[in-house]
Amino acid sequence: MLTDSDLQALWLTARLAGIVTAILLLLGTPIAWWLARTKAWWKGPVGAVVALPLVLPPSVLGFYLLLAMGPHGPVGQLTQTLGIGLLPFTFWGLVIASVFYSLPFMVQPLQTAFEAVGDRPLEVAATLRASPLDAFFTVAVPLAGPGFLTASVLTFAHTVGEFGVVLMIGGNLPGVTRVASVQIYDYVEGLEYSEAHRLAAVMLIFSFLVLLAMYAWRPNSRTET
Repeated sequence: MLTDSDLQALWLTARLAGIVTAILLLLGTPIAWWLARTKAWWKGPVGAVVALPLVLPPSVLGFYLLLAMGPHGPVGQLTQTLGIGLLPFTFWGLVIASVFYSLPFMVQPLQTAFEAVGDRPLEVAATLRASPLDAFFTVAVPLAGPGFLTASVLTFAHTVGEFGVVLMIGGNLPGVTRVASVQIYDYVEGLEYSEAHRLAAVMLIFSFLVLLAMYAWRPNSRTET
């Protein structure tokens, strides 16, 4: 049986992943649309920055975010001026760090989906006097629907599995920043392998079911279109 501490860590993990996914849907969609449509020379550098968390060690990203959000960093000074306080070792510090770390998992599938839409459907919408914004919401978004599903699932699942960044930014505060991956680490560090097995099995089953549902849905979406 899972302990109260395990359930608390799982709930915190699900809450973190849900908030990060929602934020990245709002932030990542315009970035992906711009990357899919622009021919500007800085598309490459912007795409490289977005993809950087894929190859950057989590400890490096966490270290620089910790400096930025610390008392002498620009973000930390801003939050202190606004009366918010410092973000490291808080839940919202975890949210900000996870947004940066999971950004490519939202943007890249959406960019691929938008590129697959092509120019023709948008040109047809323009001939029907649809504004660019109308064409985006009534044509591009529905056609890119599978991409939105893939991006959301990957972002949620990736956030659930984060460890290095959340440990660097959030530490290990029960009920505040101790997510499931950190809880497992605690068990292993304390040689409590049976407890670690139990929680790790839950995470393994969850990850498998999420990916299974995503792959099972995608062929149906192709058949319907």
